[in-house]
Amino acid sequence: MVSHIPVKNFSLSMADCALSQVEGWERTLAQFEASVSALLGSKLPAAVGETIRHRGLHIIRIAPRRLWLLADEGSEAPLPGIDPQIGCSVSLGEGRVRLKLAGPDIARVLSKCIVVDWHAPTTARGRAVQTSFHKVGVLLLRTDDTACDLLVPRSFARSLSDWIEEAD
Repeated sequence: MVSHIPVKNFSLSMADCALSQVEGWERTLAQFEASVSALLGSKLPAAVGETIRHRGLHIIRIAPRRLWLLADEGSEAPLPGIDPQIGCSVSLGEGRVRLKLAGPDIARVLSKCIVVDWHAPTTARGRAVQTSFHKVGVLLLRTDDTACDLLVPRSFARSLSDWIEEAD
């Protein structure tokens, strides 16, 4: 389900979030990462905040041992079968919503909502950063020079999208 929210100087839409999480145990991290890499058919991001785009999937390292697998709109996020001796996987899609923002005024609008430097290397195109939006934890995924996705808890999606509307 995608809903477009009318705003003046940029586009804002809200969609279900095809998202899963995989996490490795500290003592078996190398084995876990090799297994996930083989299951996905891709290398993995090396550092927190790095992402890799692979076959309609964003692989996002959100913590040293934790990856989020974010599928494109209309797709299902993979839920790899992880050996419980080396890690685990869980679907997060039911609890998250994807807010897609785009437009030349996005940096100005976001500066009224979150504390993220749009021009810093840590928020460059293809990077992800966890931040707070009105005391709610969100993940900002920079998708283009003038676009990003915010992955937000479903229970706060409407109020956060209203906040963004009013920030314009």
